Parts: sequence; structure tokens; C-alpha cells
Amino acid sequence: MVGPSMTDDERTAAGTRLRVGFVLLVAVSGALVALQAGGDLFYVGGGFVGGLLLGLVLVYFLVRWWAEFVATTNRR
Repeated sequence: MVGPSMTDDERTAAGTRLRVGFVLLVAVSGALVALQAGGDLFYVGGGFVGGLLLGLVLVYFLVRWWAEFVATTNRR
């Protein structure tokens, strides 16, 4: 029988990188929207910080939802 292709440590590291990448993607998106709207550095920074906070909230809820999904399907 074939086992998993990733160890638990590799899976944890990949999940962490995915979460950080998602949060940064949302943060950069907020900054780019502020820049596209013609905002100065203050508003671009605010867009980045706002996107960072929104990304953290989204990741928090997605991780909670995923934990419930895995618990109900007995999948790893």
C-alpha cells in the first residue's frame, strides 16, 4: 500500500506558507486598489494594512471551516 507523499512536518510547513501567501495576496491587493484609485503613500499603506487585517480574518475563518470539514469527512 502506498503511504502519504508528505510528512506531517512538510504538510505543516506547506500549510503555513499557503496561509502567509494568502494573507499577503489580500494585503497587496488592497494596496494596489488604493494606488489605482490615485491615493498617495498614506492611503496605499492604509490599503495594505487593511488588506492585511482582512486577510488574517479570512484565513482564520477558512482554517476553522477546513477543520470542521476534515472532522466530518475523516480526511487528512
